[in-house]
Amino acid sequence: MAQDAPRRAPVTPKGSRIKDSTAYKVFTVVNTVALLLLCATMLYPFLMLLAQSFSSAAAINAGQVNLLPVDVNLDTYRAVANNGAFWRSYGNTVVYTVIGTAIAMTLTTTYAFVLSKKHLRGRGLLIGIAVFTMFFNGGIVPNYVLISSLGMKNTMWAVILPPALSVFNLLVMKAFFENLPTELEEAAHIDGLTWFGIFFRIVLPLSKAVIATMVLFYSVQYWNDWFGAFLYLTETDLFPVTLFLRNLIAGASTAASEGAAASGGSAADLNANIQSVTMILILIPILCVYPFVQRYFVSGIMLGSVKG
Repeated sequence: MAQDAPRRAPVTPKGSRIKDSTAYKVFTVVNTVALLLLCATMLYPFLMLLAQSFSSAAAINAGQVNLLPVDVNLDTYRAVANNGAFWRSYGNTVVYTVIGTAIAMTLTTTYAFVLSKKHLRGRGLLIGIAVFTMFFNGGIVPNYVLISSLGMKNTMWAVILPPALSVFNLLVMKAFFENLPTELEEAAHIDGLTWFGIFFRIVLPLSKAVIATMVLFYSVQYWNDWFGAFLYLTETDLFPVTLFLRNLIAGASTAASEGAAASGGSAADLNANIQSVTMILILIPILCVYPFVQRYFVSGIMLGSVKG
């Protein structure tokens, strides 16, 4: 007897799609609702802060401001725009962030590239030293004494150099470099490239995703840091904008009152939302930069965290 012909898979008409199962539909709905709630939770404080920055002091003190401004008030923005101390601190933060991120990326990439070479003598010791600093540090007083003895107090280097190397970022980048094909380096050696040539002409161009992610991490770290400046800086001309905001919140700065007087407004009317305006202006650069590196964020972390 002739063998039966093999069964063919059912052919779906052109343009039709397989129906989703009930369990998948339920999962999709629950997942969508959960993500929307999470997004709303994350956006609510920011939208409320934005509404307060455009509202009057009386409305804020009365608790009338929620997601929309009440009694729209632009006097606070005018006061901040006329406040020289705020913009000087803002410029300091930009300088600290740019220089600090450049130094941090130089240290992180070079150190991670060295640690990724398994034939390196003393590699385990170098990794151990780096990991040790994740769990133990000298403390505030020894760090303060060290910075003072090095002559870095009241200089920008006191803010830039201490946090210039993050061990977490170092280990993520090291894992990423270890995943790069070794055949590329071997071919480069045959072509006569030195280790510096391999690093700059092969490794870095192939590491755009993880580099963009680390740049974002370091930039946010330097932009938001105020504690180092609080410890090591006493000259107001060197203050970053986050320390300016901290002093504003703590009531240790009279810059808001001076700005209000310069704009012709009342300091009492501006004190209620001067903090909101300052926070919004501090957040703007990060919100502008993040969309350009967001597409690298997930891929950079995954590529640098998973080895295999």
